[in-house]
Amino acid sequence: MADDTEERTEMGESTRSVHTAADPDERTGSVQTPIFQTSTYVQRDFADHTGYEYSRTQNPTRDALEAAVADLESPGVPAFGTAFASGMAAISAVTQLLESGSHIVAASDLYGGTARLFDDILSKFGVETTYSNLGPGELEECAQENTRMLWLETPTNPLLHIHDLKALSAKAHERGWLVVVDNTFASPVLQRPLELGADISLHSTTKYVAGHSDLVGGCVVTRDELLNDQIRFIQNTIGAVPSPLDCFLTLRGIRTLAIRMERHCDNAEFIAERLASHPKVTRLLYPGLKTHPGHETAASQMRRFGGMISLEVEGGEAGARRFAAASKLFAIAESLGSVESLVNHPWSMTHAATPEGRRLEVGVTPGLIRLSVGIEDAEDLWRDVENALDAV
Repeated sequence: MADDTEERTEMGESTRSVHTAADPDERTGSVQTPIFQTSTYVQRDFADHTGYEYSRTQNPTRDALEAAVADLESPGVPAFGTAFASGMAAISAVTQLLESGSHIVAASDLYGGTARLFDDILSKFGVETTYSNLGPGELEECAQENTRMLWLETPTNPLLHIHDLKALSAKAHERGWLVVVDNTFASPVLQRPLELGADISLHSTTKYVAGHSDLVGGCVVTRDELLNDQIRFIQNTIGAVPSPLDCFLTLRGIRTLAIRMERHCDNAEFIAERLASHPKVTRLLYPGLKTHPGHETAASQMRRFGGMISLEVEGGEAGARRFAAASKLFAIAESLGSVESLVNHPWSMTHAATPEGRRLEVGVTPGLIRLSVGIEDAEDLWRDVENALDAV
């Protein structure tokens, strides 16, 4: 559970990132949380133990990670974190809060893996999903008697739409729906959905939280103790737990999360401003630009605008492929949010499993490029982007 002292709430982001859930090990004084690489724990008698009995259920390294992410998501207000083996494991566990016959309203621009889970897996168990842009009046149009959950991303993946979390959460709660926000693109340093009314904030910790492309993980955070108990029951039952080493590495990443996010944002803003006037860029999506339709909403609920940029260049898909091939610093790869810069082609990569018609309907085109802007020197990154645009 997160520390709820006033002093903790008033700490700056970097201080909190460095010190959250970082008490020295009681036995040795180790500055770093030890890696408890064990499957089981010796008990004093039958069912008489120290609180740890089997590492699928609990592990001290995982406990520290869960406390850290909960503290970052909800400073000053008690919250509960549950760490998972991947972001999709976390997402899957949250959907298992629903009963057969339930209905989800989800943002139409959504990570392809999430939509694949909704369409190809949940539908087999009688859970249906309606996708919506969630503009004025659209939430009401999507509502059904069996709607139980509102599923949001903001900024969305990959089109960087911005949803008003406070307004949508209030409308959903009027209907008794659970509000879930995938906060992966923002990280808890830039945005805290629980403070804006969401019931659950979740992450693929693979991305910004861990930040070094060396692990796969996920985490779910809520302020509701009963909801947390349900999520932990689901996790323990299905066994989707991260390894102690991955928990340790994620904790190590958290220590630099705030300072990394500042550099990601600095670099993305620098590049987006220059892309905005480049003649070979035909479409540019970045919420930090005043021309972005969600700019004011993003400014009201985010500390800064993040490290993700999506764009199209002249030549459609062929132009996108030439751009990616010519870049030397933006590696073609899945994932995002790491220290190195990456370029992704959603049409053929992260969103390939989404039906073509839906991709085109929401604006995921064959020419769309998604940039995860890393923490390299901004001028070096811009020179690389300029050279790639020359190749287009």
